[in-house]
Amino acid sequence: MQALDLLLNRRSQPRLTGPAPQGEELENIMQAALRAPDHACLTPWKFIVCQGRGLVKLGEIFEEAAVNADMDEKQIERAPQLPLRAPMVIVAIANYKEHPKVPWVEQVASASCAVQAMQMAALAQGYGGVWRTGSYSQNEDVKCAFYLQEKDEIVGFLYLGTPTVEPMPAPTRNSSDYFEFWS
Repeated sequence: MQALDLLLNRRSQPRLTGPAPQGEELENIMQAALRAPDHACLTPWKFIVCQGRGLVKLGEIFEEAAVNADMDEKQIERAPQLPLRAPMVIVAIANYKEHPKVPWVEQVASASCAVQAMQMAALAQGYGGVWRTGSYSQNEDVKCAFYLQEKDEIVGFLYLGTPTVEPMPAPTRNSSDYFEFWS
């Protein structure tokens, strides 16, 4: 797939099945993350690749968080099933490092760029993915389960696998609604 076609036509694909990327394809995805913009070479990221039993463990973390947050019974029952919507989930964490020239927001942006790079690398190799956040990314119990420090953030859960349906065409947007030129 050509890079520009990939960038202009990227779509999230939430309907995923096996197989998930493995071997060299997975390594390509991980290496793409490590090429994200990284001011001062802080590498402010941490990634946890969940598959198989790891997906179950992630579901257990979600379930415990749902119970502790006093969610309703339906949400508690649904929580352990959430990671099972794909054969692989990569938990993406902005792992903040104190630095006088690299603020917290830039480090979170760097980790976010890494997630985008992973999704694009997956799509370029024929896989599908969807970047999810939601209440679990901000839940203190979930953050504790990953041993996050106060300024660390879960920037998302990247679900990866083989798409089960063709993605909808990307919506056309008028760039002039979002860009202005100063000359």
